[in-house]
Amino acid sequence: MSERYFVDEPITAERVTLSGPESHHLIHVMRAAPGVRVTLFDGGGDEFPAVVERVGRSEVELSVVSRERIDRELPCDLTLGVALPKGDRQKWLVEKAVELGVTRIVPLVTRRSVAQPVDQALVRLRRAVVEASKQCGRNRLMQIDPPSDWPDFVAAAPAEAYRLLAHPGASEGLSDVFCGEKEGNPPFAVYLAIGPEGGVAEEEVALALAAGWRTVDLGPRILRVETAALLLAGIIAQMYLYSSRSL
Repeated sequence: MSERYFVDEPITAERVTLSGPESHHLIHVMRAAPGVRVTLFDGGGDEFPAVVERVGRSEVELSVVSRERIDRELPCDLTLGVALPKGDRQKWLVEKAVELGVTRIVPLVTRRSVAQPVDQALVRLRRAVVEASKQCGRNRLMQIDPPSDWPDFVAAAPAEAYRLLAHPGASEGLSDVFCGEKEGNPPFAVYLAIGPEGGVAEEEVALALAAGWRTVDLGPRILRVETAALLLAGIIAQMYLYSSRSL
């Protein structure tokens, strides 16, 4: 896979101009010269092999060679609601969620949340989505929503989706959930919820259960927020990839 660069507008013409962080990397890190071949993507699902035509002080002009539909997405819409951890752990969580194929992250505001992401932090995390997508080959950007209060997130999940809340001491594990499902294709939408390090409050658990969510236990050890989120998302991603290949 050649070097990949993100274009923040839909690519519709035969020539594209890169600016900002993407052109800076291409000019000053890669030392690009005319004739260099790269891959562009605009978040819409396609890849665009392209050739550098001109290198300026802060912009790079490229000619688009072709448009290729290359799908590296999961066969389900995977929403991860998570009470974000503090500091650099947020970026790490976002990067790995992109690699696993998560469709959307919703920062959760719960009773015991410790980090409330401000607008500037969300901008940085969305930039991390671009960088992770460049690295792992995704052509669609994972969405990071504005923060959502717990009741709103619980209510927004459709009844036909898998709706799973990680909760230590729950009576079910993931194998119980999936073995108990009826035969046939799994639902297209999956909603996962991971609470803060202090755990989801009992009244919040009760709210989710009343709305039709299921609680799942992730094992005998206490996991950090990002570990629990990625463990649960990874198991779901693998299950859906396996089920789609067996159809």
